[in-house]
Amino acid sequence: MPSSIYLLLVRAMVERKQVLCRYDGYERALCPVVLGHTKGEEVALVYQFAGGSSAGLPRGGQWKCLHLAKMHDVYLRGGRWRVGSRHARPQTCVEIIDLDVNPASPYSPQRRRGAQDRAPQSEED
Repeated sequence: MPSSIYLLLVRAMVERKQVLCRYDGYERALCPVVLGHTKGEEVALVYQFAGGSSAGLPRGGQWKCLHLAKMHDVYLRGGRWRVGSRHARPQTCVEIIDLDVNPASPYSPQRRRGAQDRAPQSEED
């Protein structure tokens, strides 16, 4: 069964909402793009556009691979959906891709974001 954070990220992706959270002690603002599992752990490839990180954040943002178990104080907000430029190389963050919001995804996600998608309801909704 997916975690509540996993379900919240699905909702963010389907509704194109920004995600605010704490990760490794830093507040971060991001947009999740690919969601799934790697070695049995829930992970997401995200574009972080604001906040901090141990290595700093380049102006304009940076692609990050986040382990959902390390995300805290997660909530969604409206705002412009942000993603960086195309990757120079294929992503290796998510091995088993459940959801990919990239319409031209070169991967084989179990689902793609589209008009037919609805965010699953969590018990907190």
